[in-house]
Amino acid sequence: MNEARDEILARTRAAIREGTPPDPLARAYRTTGVVDDPGRVALLGERLLDYRARVEHTTATALRDLLDEIARGDRIGVPRGLPETWRPANSVEDDGLSTHELDALDGVITGCTVAIAETGTLVLAGGEMEGRRALTLVPDVHICVVRTDQIVETVPEAFAALLGREHRPLTFVSGPSATSDIELERVEGVHGPRTLIVVIVKEAS
Repeated sequence: MNEARDEILARTRAAIREGTPPDPLARAYRTTGVVDDPGRVALLGERLLDYRARVEHTTATALRDLLDEIARGDRIGVPRGLPETWRPANSVEDDGLSTHELDALDGVITGCTVAIAETGTLVLAGGEMEGRRALTLVPDVHICVVRTDQIVETVPEAFAALLGREHRPLTFVSGPSATSDIELERVEGVHGPRTLIVVIVKEAS
């Protein structure tokens, strides 16, 4: 088995060395957005609603009250780096909670690294305000806070914003976790949170 594999790899390497490098691919897709700030916010909200996420809009000063209202006294997990002003009264800091302890939480609140308006996607890069991947995949409700200055229009713009984080555990979230069986019956909560609540925070002008 190993000898056959080594022979195939050797032939592949030899072909690469002897071959002519391919011509660069022409990439015709857009790499920069064309809509203004309010347009990006509106587009992200539309896409998220299409994915059956709940979308809330607020300001930095009203954020804490809104998060308290959403949490309703539930036990909400938070990453260590989440600001105190974002933490509901009954929050539980993730200091290495076990899978069973994470599953016992009612939900989780995190930030994000970047949000893509065109695809309605939130990108988490394991930062201090996002925490480890298990924290956002095990609890049944994920409340994600997105600042308007984190919203880009296109996927290429998002990857530009992620430069330097390529080796981090990137998680791309497009709506609540959902799948369909062979009869196309939609089932939510299979691979992650059943409910996604996105709180878009308008930055002070």
